[in-house]
Amino acid sequence: MNRIYYKISLLFCLLFTLAGVTAQTKEYITKYRPLADSLAAEYGIPVGVILGIAVVESSSGKARNVKLLNNHFGMVGKNHLMKTKKIKTRYKYYPNATASFVSFCNLMTRKKFYKKLKGNINYKLWLTAISKSGYSELPSVWIPRITSIIKNYKLSANR
Repeated sequence: MNRIYYKISLLFCLLFTLAGVTAQTKEYITKYRPLADSLAAEYGIPVGVILGIAVVESSSGKARNVKLLNNHFGMVGKNHLMKTKKIKTRYKYYPNATASFVSFCNLMTRKKFYKKLKGNINYKLWLTAISKSGYSELPSVWIPRITSIIKNYKLSANR
């Protein structure tokens, strides 16, 4: 009887945790969708790619880098944390989320694949190209995670 109770309790905990993650992700997407839409139009990068990567890299806005550095994409660069909080990190500081999103889009424009893919809405091509360019450290995990976000939250469709 105790084993069944334990398994049921564990299942409920898992479901509530997943529901919380889903709610956080929905909130994050709702908050940053207008920004991602405008950058997608400006840079020719699919909105699903921008938001999918941001969701994964920032843990839906809950990651330490977002809270301390406004860094939604895990971009490496200079920051002030060692001077202000005695925290050593290699990630770049941004004054706000918009600067982080723009920096990511600017990085994409400097990649070899950009000219070929600009304006193409096929997120799978983009994710493969971004991954091959060295953006992700574990492409076999990274691509499916972002693909899942894009599919589950219907980020590949136009609004």
